[in-house]
Amino acid sequence: MKDIHEVLRRKQAKYAQLGKQIEMLQQAAEKLREVAPLLADTEEDDAAVLSDVDEPQVAKAASAAAGTPAAPGKPRGSAPRWP
Repeated sequence: MKDIHEVLRRKQAKYAQLGKQIEMLQQAAEKLREVAPLLADTEEDDAAVLSDVDEPQVAKAASAAAGTPAAPGKPRGSAPRWP
């Protein structure tokens, strides 16, 4: 037969451990609630910025900065091929 005091001690230890885990999970949930709006705003802002960028203007600006004219259809930085 089990000692009632030993069973009670084990149950109390398990109860205390579960209480600590619950407290840690509540703290993590609180931190996530604080961060979640920041993540949501960032994704919307990134999508808006990416949709506003005009791709040909970016390519022309990069070519002008490199000092070479933009040639459609040819990859930049490759040497010309001679027949």
